[in-house]
Amino acid sequence: MLRIFRYIIWAILAALSFAIAVAFLNKHEQRETMISSDPVARVGAPFQLTDHNGLPITERVMAGQPTAIFFGFTHCPEVCPTTLQNLSAWSQQLGEKSEQLKILFVTVDPRRDTPQVLKAYINKFSKNITAITGNPNEVAQLIKAWHVYTKRIPLNAGDYTMDHTASIFLIRRDGTLQGTISYQDDASTALKKLHLLISS
Repeated sequence: MLRIFRYIIWAILAALSFAIAVAFLNKHEQRETMISSDPVARVGAPFQLTDHNGLPITERVMAGQPTAIFFGFTHCPEVCPTTLQNLSAWSQQLGEKSEQLKILFVTVDPRRDTPQVLKAYINKFSKNITAITGNPNEVAQLIKAWHVYTKRIPLNAGDYTMDHTASIFLIRRDGTLQGTISYQDDASTALKKLHLLISS
């Protein structure tokens, strides 16, 4: 009788272990399926704005071309000029590969950043940068589509500055997001990311 009881207990434990193992495997397979079937991240949205030459510009400017996009403004005291200077220097270090890279500077302050203001500003850094502005509401929609943080900060005498996302977005030829260059990234890290972007 005791032997039968032990056998029953053993059978129950074996069945339970088997059920747990099957459940674990199924969960693992589901997780792998979810990972492998995740759609490639796409960012941004269609837009119809104006470039620094006063000409119409749309999202098609990025079509089939690796692109680095930075959101900033011309009255920015440090982050924007530093980032644009870095982009200009990195572009030169890329050599002939830089011809394949599109660099866009989208203003987060379109009320002050007219095409004329943007043109004078970006020419201080590089003629290979395309600046974008336009109707404030339409620019705001584009900023929202890119999930870029912006906040107007009041200053003295009715003046203001803008707080905003400081990262550079890296977009592959197919329009998908490769990643970002952080404001804290050093030149070596940034160049590796740009080389990878151009070769992808």
